[in-house]
Amino acid sequence: MFCRVKSGGVLGIDGFLVDVEVDLAPGLPQFNIVGLPDKAINEAKDRVRSALKNIGFQLPAKRITVNLSPSNLRKQGTLYDLPIAVGILKLAGVINIDEDTVFVGELSLDGKINPVNGVLPIVLSLKQKGFKRFIVPKENAKEGAIVQEVDVFGIQSLEQLIRFLRGEEDIQPEKVDVSVLLSKVFDYSVDLADVKGQYQAKRALEISAAGMHNLLLIGPPGAGKSMLAKRIVTILPPLTLEEALEVSKIYSVAGMLKEGLMVQRPFRSPHYTASEVALIGGGSNPMPGEISLAHRGVLFLDEMVEFSRKALESLRQPMEDGYVTVSRVGGRITFPAIFILIGATNPCPCGNYGNPYKACTCSPSQIRTYQSRLSGPILDRIDLKVWVEPVEVQELINPNVGESSREVRDRVMKAYQIQKERFKNSKTKFNSHMTEKEIEKYCVLTESAKAILEKAMNKIHLSGRSYSKLLKVSRTIADLDGEEKIKEDHILEAIHYRISDKSAIISP
Repeated sequence: MFCRVKSGGVLGIDGFLVDVEVDLAPGLPQFNIVGLPDKAINEAKDRVRSALKNIGFQLPAKRITVNLSPSNLRKQGTLYDLPIAVGILKLAGVINIDEDTVFVGELSLDGKINPVNGVLPIVLSLKQKGFKRFIVPKENAKEGAIVQEVDVFGIQSLEQLIRFLRGEEDIQPEKVDVSVLLSKVFDYSVDLADVKGQYQAKRALEISAAGMHNLLLIGPPGAGKSMLAKRIVTILPPLTLEEALEVSKIYSVAGMLKEGLMVQRPFRSPHYTASEVALIGGGSNPMPGEISLAHRGVLFLDEMVEFSRKALESLRQPMEDGYVTVSRVGGRITFPAIFILIGATNPCPCGNYGNPYKACTCSPSQIRTYQSRLSGPILDRIDLKVWVEPVEVQELINPNVGESSREVRDRVMKAYQIQKERFKNSKTKFNSHMTEKEIEKYCVLTESAKAILEKAMNKIHLSGRSYSKLLKVSRTIADLDGEEKIKEDHILEAIHYRISDKSAIISP
């Protein structure tokens, strides 16, 4: 006796079809699972056996063989418990199932169906293969229902599933109003108006948000570096639906998707003790790291120089390529990683170098050693560097409120619309992602701007990468001003952000 139940698996952040083939044969009672299962899947036989027993169904005294096809791809997780149980129940004549129905779910020992990771990418991928009907755990139903033109049924227990498949209980497909979720896109608990003073740093945040440029905030403790960084998401342009689904797939695989769809750009702030694997992803069963969880959003590295050198250097390739590839014995998995890097650091061990109100107690060699933890190649990949001065008392007690996030975001959105029109026939979306050909085409300078740029290049000896980033930042500043050509003021401001105000900070 043989039957096939449709299910799915996840490779990276993409789903694929898995045929759960169940065979009952005469012989000594055995329960074997083949098809490159991991340890969690091998343990499924005990969960399935107990779940079926506790709903009043005894496993047949036969040789049970389960094959997860395609057998050349490694399977992982607990999502095959439900399709295995469904296959056994079908062969026993308890239920009938439609071969076009996809089953995903983990079983508890009492027959309840527990949530699993990766439902959204599975539904998205299998929809493209023509599948329209999915049965998933109740807790995963909302994320599956984000995909339009499919029926996703959320089931709480094996008993309820049996009643549903027999027609004894009516369960309606889960419905999600995407427009309601998208209405929460600017629902933030913080606002840029909370920050007193820091006009130059706010301007740098605006430029960073408008063109998706990397930013380094340098200054003494308590100057407001972290406060500024945490508010950049409030001025970023909203995610498109395509981007929201892309980000949601990553969070679904990581088991961190809460409301079915990520509508706000992510903001990730790992502790400086985070390892290389925690940042870029990996593990025996590769999972996305912080840079992928920050995809289409912000990766904030507070106390950036305290991160290990190895962890920071691992960011170099993803910052350039927009993805990270994790190689393991079982194969290679690629995770997307397009993010704004926001770093915050003190200028020295005591933190008071350049502080107009407190004396620095560090020696010159200590300052150089401290700053050298950020390597030249990492600094070269940062577009904007800003010195954050301590806020003066008058600013702190001043009742006047600065610009709100909404006001700044309106200017950012105008620059974003210019870029959207500019790159409508390209894979590029923001100025920071421009290719060399696009830089040559769109970064047109006036004659006076060219003269200033030439003088700057001769004086500060920027690398080729720094030169390209300088032009990209200038292009963003010109977009914020609504100018077609890059003018003298735009170049000067970009150079200012390329060279820190304090001479102790190394600027490649």
